Amino acid sequence: MSEILRRDPRAEWIARNRLHPQHAAMMMPAGESRGPSGLIRRNPHAVGFIGPNGIRRIDRMNVGMPTLRGGQRAVSAVQTTLLPLHRVEQPDYYIAVVPDMVGGRLSDHDRDVLGQAHALIREIGGAGAVLAVVFGEHREQGFATAGVDRLLELSGDGYQAYAPELRVAALSEVERQFAPRHWLLPDSVAGGFELGCRLAARLGERPATQAWRVDAAQSVCRGAGGSIDITRATPRMLLLAAECADPVDETRHEALPVQLQQAVNAATRIRDDGQVAVDPNAVALAEAEFILSAGNGVQDWTLFHQCAEALGATEGASRVAVDDGHMPRQRQVGATGTWVTARVYVAVGISGAIQHLQGIGQCDKVIAINTDAGCDMVKRAALSVIGDSSEIMAQLIRLVREHHQGEFEHAA
Repeated sequence: MSEILRRDPRAEWIARNRLHPQHAAMMMPAGESRGPSGLIRRNPHAVGFIGPNGIRRIDRMNVGMPTLRGGQRAVSAVQTTLLPLHRVEQPDYYIAVVPDMVGGRLSDHDRDVLGQAHALIREIGGAGAVLAVVFGEHREQGFATAGVDRLLELSGDGYQAYAPELRVAALSEVERQFAPRHWLLPDSVAGGFELGCRLAARLGERPATQAWRVDAAQSVCRGAGGSIDITRATPRMLLLAAECADPVDETRHEALPVQLQQAVNAATRIRDDGQVAVDPNAVALAEAEFILSAGNGVQDWTLFHQCAEALGATEGASRVAVDDGHMPRQRQVGATGTWVTARVYVAVGISGAIQHLQGIGQCDKVIAINTDAGCDMVKRAALSVIGDSSEIMAQLIRLVREHHQGEFEHAA
């Protein structure tokens, strides 16, 4: 009797029907399975798996969660309940984290670095605390849920502008006052790499760069453009790659404010003259932070260009739109075009071919505008607007102009 194979017709029907509310949960790949020989087989496509090339799969958009009726994703129990409070009354040591805070908020990369700090504390043991050092004004309200035990906010006109010398002087004062056991910074072009190198030179440390697997004993870093791994003893200063660790999501932290005991003064040789207005389309797609991309669903291309201009977004396109001659080849996004890492990617009339989804895999937030609620781009997106693209873009232009007009009247 044990050799009789029993089929589940309902499960097979759900597996074939991609629009079924239980399809996503049923088709979610398992992390491990036992083969016929008894050996454990690991699925390299499962969320949380680290492959030999160092790519870590983290489900940031909750795409692996089951979908509810109407296309809404189920909310995890962590989000619906009050997280337990983690308190460190008297820290034995500190691990200092200097997040990039791009746009005045913690980025996904910043949260990964905070998660790595707590991973080190769990391995080292004792009453360790994560000290986050934040420069300038910000709009972040989630330091507690991101894993910050102590928060040092350094505000003022000097920290708002590009002032690496002043920031390094402030971090040197943090070194003197708190003596962190480790310094953790994101290895990014947003400022973490430069600031980490300057601080390492000031403190006489030899940092580990592009570190993606770290423990208290040794660190594995990417080298030669990511083609090889370099293993070394874990130094005191670490410049961490994205997805180096799982972000904190199961505990709440105090984020108690702390202050420096002495004022920071530094002779600056660099003067910041402020931002310079540039044409968004002059920014390379691979470096753009805000992209408005068009696909075959766009009918009014003049309106699309007006919308991109009003939003101040860099224009992108799918392969179909490029092949049809609506956009130049250098604007193509995807595996066969340009891989983008925008903070916000707005896909207008793009169904979501696998090559296009691969090209936007590193984007933080994806917004889909489409008439098909079941297309792959809508499933990938964090926010979807179902409707006619021309009507939605016209409304976007109107809202942006009203916003700018209100700012102008308020300033006058």
